[in-house]
Amino acid sequence: MSFTRLFLIFVCLLITFSSYSIEKDKPRSGEGIHAFLRRHNRDDNQSYQKFIELNKRKLGKKNKLLTGVYYVLPKKATVSESDTLDAIPAEMFDEKDNIGQKALKNNTLKYGNLPLFGEKNARYEIIDNVLEGACFFLASGHGGPDCGAIAKVDGHELHEDEYAYDITVRLARNLLQHGATVYMIVKDPKDGIRDGKYLKNSRTETCMGRKLVLNQVARLQQYTDAINGLSAKANEKYQRAVFIHLDSRSKKKQLDVFFYYQDKSSNRKRSLRLAETMRQTFEYQYEKNQPGRGFSGTVSTRNLAVMRNSEPVSIFMELANMQNTFDQHRYVLDNNRQALANWMTLGFIKDYRNSK
Repeated sequence: MSFTRLFLIFVCLLITFSSYSIEKDKPRSGEGIHAFLRRHNRDDNQSYQKFIELNKRKLGKKNKLLTGVYYVLPKKATVSESDTLDAIPAEMFDEKDNIGQKALKNNTLKYGNLPLFGEKNARYEIIDNVLEGACFFLASGHGGPDCGAIAKVDGHELHEDEYAYDITVRLARNLLQHGATVYMIVKDPKDGIRDGKYLKNSRTETCMGRKLVLNQVARLQQYTDAINGLSAKANEKYQRAVFIHLDSRSKKKQLDVFFYYQDKSSNRKRSLRLAETMRQTFEYQYEKNQPGRGFSGTVSTRNLAVMRNSEPVSIFMELANMQNTFDQHRYVLDNNRQALANWMTLGFIKDYRNSK
């Protein structure tokens, strides 16, 4: 082999290796893995898991970062439209719950199209029918003249109704992809699924096309009237009303997702089972995606008007404390909003199976 040819091969290899350069950095004093990754714009579950794999020999007890040690950073995760339901990846299921395999046996791909999801996400693939025969009535918190709780992050004013709606519409898309019947009780013709941290506030939410009233009692009655009217006409035996909110407490109060069940005598047992299933699902997913983190989400009942007056079995979920710095990452990051929708979907799938 000539010297010239050998030199050219060496140059090509050098260019190839340089394109796969490894990014490293040292943690700052007191910095944990999440804070370290957040500083490098990699604050998502996928990056966390990859970081552990890349650096497991350099970590201290309970995956503690050690001062002065250089850690390899995982490649930045990218989010594309296809991620929204590869949105429920295989690792999010127990082996016995590997429902996604059913879709592989069906060679005929089916698609739906719903402009309510926004231009980018309107078209969606129906990947299986595991929720065929299940009907969901989804109501995100507040909306219209009532924005709900307000938090401020990096100079931006964040409104509860916008984030609750974005998570709810992502959940609706997931459920449809698994063959469910879905009714969006709160609808916003302007805002579909939105990426990005800072969602602009609008007052364009409606109750299934009807203007939301200012009076809270009357507005909640709008929701339950719509749910009960649809429920009475629906053919599905499995019906679930779902209310999605974000809480607002002291900035120091860090909260995990917590679940309220319906104390209505005819629905109490099934509502409690759903809430417990959802809590267990979240606990399992946190342990799988963030080992050692723990999960302190709770299940309890509360005398809420929408739960008291809704005829279908219901669940009410508070997803985060909007004011707490750590909780804010749960709803401000669009990857995490999608993760919340994914995990709720998995909880509903498990509950539906248990109901048969």
